[in-house]
Amino acid sequence: DAYPGFEGLDATVLGISGDGAEAHARFKAKYGLPMRLLVDEGHAIAESYGVWVEKNTFGVKRMGIARTTFIVDPDGKVAHTFSKVDPSGHGQAIAETLERLSSG
Repeated sequence: DAYPGFEGLDATVLGISGDGAEAHARFKAKYGLPMRLLVDEGHAIAESYGVWVEKNTFGVKRMGIARTTFIVDPDGKVAHTFSKVDPSGHGQAIAETLERLSSG
């Protein structure tokens, strides 16, 4: 829902998950997402960013992705990390951080 707020901020929005391409296509269609979704079925990207972690849900341990947002600068360096992301209000927080980083 916050995607239009990123227009004009010189930012590229990507979503990455371990789901396959068909699941991504259904997810994009269901929610009308305009951004690209990247497939990370082997979790190599999640592992490289340190977000492929052990989760404990009701005493059941399993591996999964810690919902995280990374802002990567034009040089490919992580400029800001949002951990334990709660989607409500998150888009606004990202836009504000992008504006702050671009002006500073």
